[in-house]
Amino acid sequence: MTTILLARHGETEWNRVGRYQGWADPPLNDTGRAQARELAEQLRATPFDAVYSSDLLRARETAEIVAAPHGVEVVIEPGLREVNVGAWSGLTRAEVEQRFPNGERPGGESREEHTARVLAAAERIARAHPSDRILLVSHGGTMRALRTHVSDEPLHPIANCGVLELHFEEDRFEAGIG
Repeated sequence: MTTILLARHGETEWNRVGRYQGWADPPLNDTGRAQARELAEQLRATPFDAVYSSDLLRARETAEIVAAPHGVEVVIEPGLREVNVGAWSGLTRAEVEQRFPNGERPGGESREEHTARVLAAAERIARAHPSDRILLVSHGGTMRALRTHVSDEPLHPIANCGVLELHFEEDRFEAGIG
């Protein structure tokens, strides 16, 4: 069984003010870097065989901070990117509701497209690490897509640097204990 720890990136200024980020690439802010250091300390005693990150800066920077005490190189995996929110990028919820009252998301990915992309990347990673413990640093939407795939239980918002656990065994994902 492969154990997968999914961690959300630390805070960015866009998180702080409630802007949709999607594929936009803002860096961590000072709070986000502090959150990543706190996560690194929380996971210091948890060994990792590998660390993977979305290619977006906020996830990469978080992964590098968390992986440093373990001496594990961060592998960049674009398939772990956040959902492409298209024209919503940079907008607040209120701005989205005003500009797109029917909920359309021009230029973005559907939930199904995002989930298929994320599942393919996570399965590829899990198959490359049978019986290992791996850390995947990604985004709230990516974590929700994976968690929703394995469980019908409601998933509350995932805090910056929040962690979920999944297991991959016999070609399928299962919810972990964490």
